[in-house]
Amino acid sequence: MTNQPATYHFISGLPRSGSTLLAALLRQNPRFHADIISPVEDLIRANLAVMSASHNAAGQFSTTQRQHILHNLVQGYYTEIAQQHELIFDTNRGWTARLPLLHTLYPQAKVICCVRDTAEILNSLERILRQQPLENSRLFRNDAERETVFSRTAALTQPSRLVGFAWSALKEAYYGEHSSKLLLVDYETLARMPAQVMPAIYEFLEEEPFQHNFNAIAFDRPEFDQQLGVSGMHTVRSSVTFREQRNLLPPELIKRYSNQTFWDDPGGSAARVIRIRK
Repeated sequence: MTNQPATYHFISGLPRSGSTLLAALLRQNPRFHADIISPVEDLIRANLAVMSASHNAAGQFSTTQRQHILHNLVQGYYTEIAQQHELIFDTNRGWTARLPLLHTLYPQAKVICCVRDTAEILNSLERILRQQPLENSRLFRNDAERETVFSRTAALTQPSRLVGFAWSALKEAYYGEHSSKLLLVDYETLARMPAQVMPAIYEFLEEEPFQHNFNAIAFDRPEFDQQLGVSGMHTVRSSVTFREQRNLLPPELIKRYSNQTFWDDPGGSAARVIRIRK
């Protein structure tokens, strides 16, 4: 148990890109807490709406009050966890769209963003969906969206949906004024070279190194995945390994969604990137 206030950092980025694996590794450090996506960003978004100009009560909140309320939402959610851990990572793909807000609430906070080529993300999602033919996933809003691989990829890449939103938010953050807060970690690099990637993450966070066990990291959140109708989406195998996946996307979809890795071009961004150069 710690008597010092917890330090907060954040995990964000793209889906199916290693954020659950990263959280499972970080959890090995007894000083750290990390998990799958949390509701904290949703709580902040909902409360900010009540305190903003679109709501009748907006005039009753000063800027200082807004800041205290939102800050206390984070503190309140993690009250018990902060008693046991010195550093807390909150995970949500929405954080990259809220870097100015994070900078206001936690000026020293940093954001680790897990990334992967869009075609590989869509292929990974397609593989999971095909493994559950008796389930209608909540990733789709109607039968028309879930009908074929073409409709599924089109739905998932819309600007407000799972893949499209995360990609757009990350790009905004990457080229934004707070890009120096970002560390982008490529999924394949993490899976192939965890012993090299983890020390680089600790250096970015300015934390003391920790000896991780890359062969004992089993981690699962079946109740969360069952609610989405995508069992196994947040299951981490016991050892860190990279497995080549058979491509399930038709060639035209591979061509359409490949090579969208804007983070390969460092121009215009102060973000750091960890990636194997192919």
